[in-house]
Amino acid sequence: QVQLVESGGGLVQAGGSLRLSCAASGRTFSSLVMGWFRQAPGKEREFVARISNWSGYTYYADSMKGRFTISRDNANNTVYLQMNSLKPEDTAVYYCAARQSIGSAYARDYSYWGQGTQVTVSS
Repeated sequence: QVQLVESGGGLVQAGGSLRLSCAASGRTFSSLVMGWFRQAPGKEREFVARISNWSGYTYYADSMKGRFTISRDNANNTVYLQMNSLKPEDTAVYYCAARQSIGSAYARDYSYWGQGTQVTVSS
């Protein structure tokens, strides 16, 4: 019922920036809590950030706080992840996810997922 498509990944040098986008369709976007997760090879999918429905409240994993910013444009059904001061350990596939009603930092609580966009940070 909800389709999510990520874009904006790429190759960047350490210390650089990227802005990821996630376009949503199939359901009223503003009613959804949106999250970003990432997964590196051989590692579990980990929480990056989330933004609440309607109110736009944001929450970040500790390692991302101060470097990453999540935002949403309800008029365009899009959520963004601005990533600054990137480190090699940020290299991963970044996934956009959505759920209804209540925010969460757990991947299992999200019902809808995009295909992911690769972010590679070189040293």
